[in-house]
Amino acid sequence: MSKTQWSHGFYKLTPEQRRQILADQYHFSSAEQSLLVEHASELGNDLVENYITDYSLPEGVVTGLVVNSNSYTLPLVVEEPSVIAAANNGARRIAKSGGFHTETSSRALVGQVVIDQVNDPVKKIAWLKNHETTFLEIANAAHPSMQKRGGGAKKVRIRQVGRFISVDLLIDVCQAMGANTVNTMAEAVAHYLSENGNNVVTAILSNYATDSLQTVTCQVAYPDLATKQMGGTEVAKRIADLSELAQVDPYRAATHNKGIMNGIDAALIASGNDWRAIESGAHAYASHDGQYRSLSTWKVVDDHLEGRMTLPMPVGVVGGSIGLNSLTKLNYHLTGIKTAQELAAVITSLGLAQNLAAIRALATTGIQAGHMKLQYRSLAISVGAKQTEVEQLVTKLSQQSHVDQEVAKQLLATIRKESSNE
Repeated sequence: MSKTQWSHGFYKLTPEQRRQILADQYHFSSAEQSLLVEHASELGNDLVENYITDYSLPEGVVTGLVVNSNSYTLPLVVEEPSVIAAANNGARRIAKSGGFHTETSSRALVGQVVIDQVNDPVKKIAWLKNHETTFLEIANAAHPSMQKRGGGAKKVRIRQVGRFISVDLLIDVCQAMGANTVNTMAEAVAHYLSENGNNVVTAILSNYATDSLQTVTCQVAYPDLATKQMGGTEVAKRIADLSELAQVDPYRAATHNKGIMNGIDAALIASGNDWRAIESGAHAYASHDGQYRSLSTWKVVDDHLEGRMTLPMPVGVVGGSIGLNSLTKLNYHLTGIKTAQELAAVITSLGLAQNLAAIRALATTGIQAGHMKLQYRSLAISVGAKQTEVEQLVTKLSQQSHVDQEVAKQLLATIRKESSNE
């Protein structure tokens, strides 16, 4: 059977049939076939097309994340070994100086309805502005339950962008993630515009959620930044220098922001939110003044280091897959978070904690020193070390001047030989 033959209508098959076809086509071993079956679930088949199995990631927690005087235990789902360790490190240091403080912000998503082929943009914009009330009425009629909860389409913003005109619907989605709501409302307005002689290019949610900005600040006392080799005052100055560099150099800013999103993405996954949407909006916001810059800033102020970060954080606590996944439900029980506003504040704070840990390491011992012990654990497992052997192998690896998979295998063989001789 050719690939074209078996792939046609693949989505109509049961997971069992899909797994069997793949096993036959790609000559899976019996162990590989069993692996797919062992990790399969009914829920997975309901969530994605062409489902064959579940692919799991480790979940850990950050403890003692202090935000607005409340202490949180926050679950993170991530495969990178150093992320959760760094997040705990940053959260602990900042908690000693009072934790994070967040500013209350508005919360609205944007539904874009874009038109083109406009002969007279000035006249068209005037017509659109005269129909703003109509647009709001149409949008809310398309999803009346949202308005009943106190949300719904609240405002219209008209923008000319090149040869296009964007009718932006600002929509309060209450506690929901809201993508489907926004798309439904935008499409309703698009239909009205089309009926009235406008050429509609697209009608869809924008992930650049500049009307859902979350700002978080913190202070860190100098002693809580010190290392065994370097005083806190010097560490603070170096962190501030790195922060300034990331404001002017996009090459540094990209890696700086990746470190922030390490924690944010992991927390978003654990909370059932769309981490890809938040990631795209965050990086777009990093360029909001025309140059890509770091999302956070760190400055030496009086006798402490001061951190600040603002980014779009349009999260929800209902909707999407949040209510379907039992582990996601458990995670909300664990955090005690009840509202989208609270979740946005906590996750943004976590990102700044992650950032502090990363740039403190970069400013002092270098990024590899903290990473390597955790990387050695992964290497030990990859070469077949048993749980009882991992720590011993990690210790030996940390004593080597050069480490690779072959070195790890040799050291593991030595450990086992020594153990058999005892």
